[in-house]
Amino acid sequence: MKQFKHKFWTITTFRISLLSLVMVFTQSVFAGDLKIGSAAVKITPPLGTPLAGYYSDRGAVGVHDELYAKAIVIEKDGSKIALVSCDLISVTTDIVTKVRNIVGKTVGISPDNVMVSATHSHTGPVIPKKNDRTIITGKTAEVHKKYISDLPTLIAESVKLANSALVPARASIAIGREESISFNRRFFMTDGTVGWNPGKLNPKIIKPAGPIDPEVFVFYAETQESKPISTYVNFAVHLDNVGGSEISADMPFTLSTILGKIKGNDMVTLYAQGCCGNINHINVKNKEPQKGNNEAQRIGTVLSGEVIKVYTRLQPVEIATISTKREIVKLPLPEVKPDELLIARDIISRDGKADAPKFLELVNAYKVLDVLDRKGEPLDAEVQVIALGDQCAIVGLPGEIFTELGMYIKSRSPYTNTMVIELANGSIGYVPDRKAYAEGNYEPVSARCGAGSGEILAEKAVQLLYELKMK
Repeated sequence: MKQFKHKFWTITTFRISLLSLVMVFTQSVFAGDLKIGSAAVKITPPLGTPLAGYYSDRGAVGVHDELYAKAIVIEKDGSKIALVSCDLISVTTDIVTKVRNIVGKTVGISPDNVMVSATHSHTGPVIPKKNDRTIITGKTAEVHKKYISDLPTLIAESVKLANSALVPARASIAIGREESISFNRRFFMTDGTVGWNPGKLNPKIIKPAGPIDPEVFVFYAETQESKPISTYVNFAVHLDNVGGSEISADMPFTLSTILGKIKGNDMVTLYAQGCCGNINHINVKNKEPQKGNNEAQRIGTVLSGEVIKVYTRLQPVEIATISTKREIVKLPLPEVKPDELLIARDIISRDGKADAPKFLELVNAYKVLDVLDRKGEPLDAEVQVIALGDQCAIVGLPGEIFTELGMYIKSRSPYTNTMVIELANGSIGYVPDRKAYAEGNYEPVSARCGAGSGEILAEKAVQLLYELKMK
């Protein structure tokens, strides 16, 4: 009987020891596994909130669809990054700094590893900046002020929830092409000028003054059981489809809705705006009007169709490591003379009156105020790069970047797949390429940075990408 018990004890001990070894082995394998989580938090402002995007005042009278801050958190070997996309016209450096501080304290993700970008919806709230042309008064001002004050906490909450949803995951990537819904909005004209949004079927149009970037970049994440987690879509087209006075996320609303029907409503779809400072959705060769929710739905449906096709070509991406770099670049200011200040103030004072200034005069006047207010101090612009393994990189730039600059970064990147996200981690306004300053018209007239600034940002992005690649 003792021997039997002894043998039983020996056998049982062996089984327990073997089980312990399996558990230790399992823990060692999955401890460093890739983990991904996603979440969305509603950031819709109250009715009456002033809406952004135009040189005229309008308040929100309704909600067509809700606005969201959407986040993906990616973890590998204890290193985490957070990618956040907000249904806003822009995010200021002040908002981003507050979001990063909250995320650092509550989630423990370094500011270097958090990218906050805006989709550039023109039917979302005004995001105030210094010398903002929109003056908000009365009860609306208090409501708007509280909304802006609460916004960083709401955005950070999306990261916190995505972090809480982290699960072992697989990632895959692929690039599609869509050439029918984006157009360069600058044109060589018969009078020798470069026109901006010159109107449909305008006989003075010769040809576009620049290219489009047709690449549709898709970064897809799913659980190890093949349950969808998130789709991150990077494409370059200016989000000004809807107009009017209803709150709307514009085209990304349709994109998220359709992809949700395909992959399941639990999947979070993020739209990361590509470099579209000189790109919009207007086809000047077509006489049909292109404004309103129907147009946003049409464009969103076309883009969704390409993403769905890209799903069939996804290739696994090995994310062995996650690495990041970010750097503040000093950009030169445009040339503005002090004696232009009084002229600019007079122009702004006549806005909306019988002797109202021309549109470009008003645009330039606000630029003059902003530039002179800096008293010669250069413009700070953050360039951020994130590498997911050795195949995939993400670049964040803080302005409305001309598409040529984004395409240049991608062509020079040492990574096989490189996304370039504009309006990330701040907003410094339009960033044209150098040649556009000589060509003139809206974007270079509006730009708060001087000629050559876009090339400075692009070269810095390429430099940081190579530094990550060499680590």
